[in-house]
Amino acid sequence: MEDKQLEQNQQEKQVSIVNKSLLTGFVGGMIWSIFGALAYYFSFTEVSPASFVIRSFWQTSWSSAFLGEVLGIIGVSLVAIIGALVYYLMLKKTNGVMPGILYGLAIWGVIFYLLNPIFAAVPALPDLTSDTIVTTICLFVLYGTFVGYSISYEYHDLNQPSTDTTSGK
Repeated sequence: MEDKQLEQNQQEKQVSIVNKSLLTGFVGGMIWSIFGALAYYFSFTEVSPASFVIRSFWQTSWSSAFLGEVLGIIGVSLVAIIGALVYYLMLKKTNGVMPGILYGLAIWGVIFYLLNPIFAAVPALPDLTSDTIVTTICLFVLYGTFVGYSISYEYHDLNQPSTDTTSGK
Protein backbone atom coordinates (compact mmCIF):
# COMPACT_ATOMS: atom_id res chain seq x y z
CA MET A 1 0.00 0.00 0.00
CA GLU A 2 2.81 2.38 0.89
CA ASP A 3 4.52 1.71 -2.47
CA LYS A 4 1.34 2.72 -4.32
CA GLN A 5 1.13 5.93 -2.31
CA LEU A 6 4.75 6.75 -3.18
CA GLU A 7 4.08 6.11 -6.87
CA GLN A 8 1.08 8.43 -6.81
CA ASN A 9 3.05 11.23 -5.17
CA GLN A 10 5.86 11.12 -7.73
CA GLN A 11 5.65 13.77 -10.39
CA GLU A 12 6.08 13.11 -14.05
CA LYS A 13 9.37 14.24 -15.57
CA GLN A 14 8.81 17.52 -17.38
CA VAL A 15 9.77 17.53 -21.04
CA SER A 16 11.12 20.91 -22.11
CA ILE A 17 8.96 23.05 -24.36
CA VAL A 18 11.75 23.09 -26.97
CA ASN A 19 11.77 19.29 -27.15
CA LYS A 20 7.98 19.25 -27.43
CA SER A 21 8.21 21.84 -30.21
CA LEU A 22 10.74 19.76 -32.12
CA LEU A 23 8.57 16.66 -31.78
CA THR A 24 5.53 18.67 -32.86
CA GLY A 25 7.40 19.81 -35.96
CA PHE A 26 8.41 16.26 -36.86
CA VAL A 27 4.92 14.87 -36.32
CA GLY A 28 3.32 17.77 -38.19
CA GLY A 29 5.72 17.28 -41.08
CA MET A 30 4.98 13.57 -41.12
CA ILE A 31 1.19 13.98 -41.03
CA TRP A 32 0.89 16.70 -43.65
CA SER A 33 3.52 15.25 -45.98
CA ILE A 34 1.63 11.93 -45.93
CA PHE A 35 -1.47 13.87 -46.93
CA GLY A 36 0.64 15.60 -49.59
CA ALA A 37 1.78 12.25 -50.97
CA LEU A 38 -1.83 11.05 -51.03
CA ALA A 39 -2.89 14.25 -52.80
CA TYR A 40 -0.15 13.60 -55.38
CA TYR A 41 -1.23 9.98 -55.79
CA PHE A 42 -4.84 11.01 -56.39
CA SER A 43 -3.72 13.79 -58.81
CA PHE A 44 -4.81 16.74 -56.68
CA THR A 45 -1.31 18.17 -57.03
CA GLU A 46 1.63 17.93 -59.41
CA VAL A 47 4.18 17.87 -56.59
CA SER A 48 4.77 15.50 -53.71
CA PRO A 49 7.18 15.50 -50.77
CA ALA A 50 9.61 13.52 -52.94
CA SER A 51 9.51 16.32 -55.56
CA PHE A 52 11.18 18.63 -53.08
CA VAL A 53 13.70 16.52 -51.21
CA ILE A 54 14.39 13.55 -53.52
CA ARG A 55 13.57 14.16 -57.22
CA SER A 56 15.04 17.66 -57.24
CA PHE A 57 18.47 16.19 -56.53
CA TRP A 58 18.35 12.58 -57.82
CA GLN A 59 16.75 11.80 -61.17
CA THR A 60 16.60 8.01 -60.84
CA SER A 61 13.90 5.41 -61.29
CA TRP A 62 13.53 4.72 -57.56
CA SER A 63 12.90 8.41 -56.80
CA SER A 64 9.56 8.20 -58.64
CA ALA A 65 8.58 4.95 -56.94
CA PHE A 66 7.15 4.21 -53.49
CA LEU A 67 10.62 4.30 -51.91
CA GLY A 68 11.13 7.85 -53.15
CA GLU A 69 7.85 8.94 -51.62
CA VAL A 70 8.64 7.33 -48.26
CA LEU A 71 12.10 8.93 -48.18
CA GLY A 72 10.52 12.23 -49.22
CA ILE A 73 8.06 12.05 -46.33
CA ILE A 74 10.89 11.32 -43.89
CA GLY A 75 12.97 14.15 -45.36
CA VAL A 76 10.13 16.66 -45.13
CA SER A 77 9.46 15.54 -41.54
CA LEU A 78 13.07 16.24 -40.61
CA VAL A 79 13.06 19.64 -42.33
CA ALA A 80 9.74 20.46 -40.61
CA ILE A 81 11.60 20.34 -37.30
CA ILE A 82 13.40 23.52 -38.40
CA GLY A 83 10.05 25.12 -39.20
CA ALA A 84 8.77 24.32 -35.72
CA LEU A 85 11.94 25.70 -34.14
CA VAL A 86 11.54 28.95 -36.09
CA TYR A 87 7.92 29.20 -34.91
CA TYR A 88 9.00 28.53 -31.33
CA LEU A 89 11.69 31.22 -31.45
CA MET A 90 9.55 33.88 -33.13
CA LEU A 91 5.86 33.28 -32.44
CA LYS A 92 5.44 31.10 -29.35
CA LYS A 93 3.77 33.89 -27.36
CA THR A 94 0.96 34.39 -29.87
CA ASN A 95 -2.59 33.18 -29.25
CA GLY A 96 -5.11 31.53 -31.54
CA VAL A 97 -4.94 29.84 -34.90
CA MET A 98 -4.40 32.92 -37.08
CA PRO A 99 -0.63 33.15 -36.45
CA GLY A 100 -0.31 29.50 -37.48
CA ILE A 101 -2.35 30.07 -40.63
CA LEU A 102 -0.22 33.07 -41.57
CA TYR A 103 2.94 31.11 -40.76
CA GLY A 104 1.84 28.30 -43.09
CA LEU A 105 1.15 30.84 -45.86
CA ALA A 106 4.56 32.41 -45.29
CA ILE A 107 6.30 29.02 -45.54
CA TRP A 108 4.40 28.29 -48.77
CA GLY A 109 5.48 31.65 -50.19
CA VAL A 110 9.11 31.11 -49.25
CA ILE A 111 9.21 27.62 -50.76
CA PHE A 112 7.27 28.30 -53.95
CA TYR A 113 8.60 31.83 -54.64
CA LEU A 114 12.06 32.19 -53.14
CA LEU A 115 13.38 28.63 -53.00
CA ASN A 116 11.78 27.35 -56.21
CA PRO A 117 15.04 27.55 -58.22
CA ILE A 118 16.59 25.03 -55.80
CA PHE A 119 13.89 22.44 -56.50
CA ALA A 120 14.41 21.29 -60.09
CA ALA A 121 11.50 18.82 -59.96
CA VAL A 122 9.00 21.50 -58.89
CA PRO A 123 7.59 23.62 -61.74
CA ALA A 124 7.73 27.41 -61.46
CA LEU A 125 4.67 29.01 -59.91
CA PRO A 126 3.13 30.23 -63.21
CA ASP A 127 3.41 26.67 -64.57
CA LEU A 128 1.53 25.05 -61.66
CA THR A 129 -2.14 24.18 -62.02
CA SER A 130 -4.70 25.89 -59.83
CA ASP A 131 -5.39 22.51 -58.18
CA THR A 132 -1.73 22.22 -57.18
CA ILE A 133 -1.60 25.77 -55.85
CA VAL A 134 -4.77 25.42 -53.77
CA THR A 135 -3.86 21.96 -52.48
CA THR A 136 -0.33 22.92 -51.45
CA ILE A 137 -1.51 26.15 -49.82
CA CYS A 138 -4.04 24.14 -47.80
CA LEU A 139 -1.39 21.61 -46.74
CA PHE A 140 1.02 24.34 -45.66
CA VAL A 141 -1.73 26.20 -43.79
CA LEU A 142 -2.67 22.98 -42.00
CA TYR A 143 0.98 22.36 -41.06
CA GLY A 144 1.35 25.95 -39.82
CA THR A 145 -1.86 25.73 -37.81
CA PHE A 146 -0.93 22.37 -36.31
CA VAL A 147 2.56 23.47 -35.31
CA GLY A 148 1.60 27.00 -34.31
CA TYR A 149 -1.36 26.15 -32.15
CA SER A 150 0.43 23.21 -30.51
CA ILE A 151 3.54 25.22 -29.65
CA SER A 152 1.59 28.26 -28.44
CA TYR A 153 -0.69 26.08 -26.33
CA GLU A 154 2.26 24.30 -24.70
CA TYR A 155 4.04 27.60 -24.07
CA HIS A 156 1.00 29.23 -22.46
CA ASP A 157 0.14 26.07 -20.51
CA LEU A 158 3.67 25.87 -19.10
CA ASN A 159 3.79 29.57 -18.20
CA GLN A 160 0.32 29.68 -16.67
CA PRO A 161 0.39 30.28 -12.92
CA SER A 162 -0.33 26.98 -11.22
CA THR A 163 -3.08 26.74 -8.64
CA ASP A 164 -1.82 24.86 -5.61
CA THR A 165 -4.66 22.93 -3.99
CA THR A 166 -2.49 20.84 -1.67
CA SER A 167 -1.94 23.55 0.93
CA GLY A 168 -5.53 23.34 2.20
CA LYS A 169 -6.08 27.12 2.22
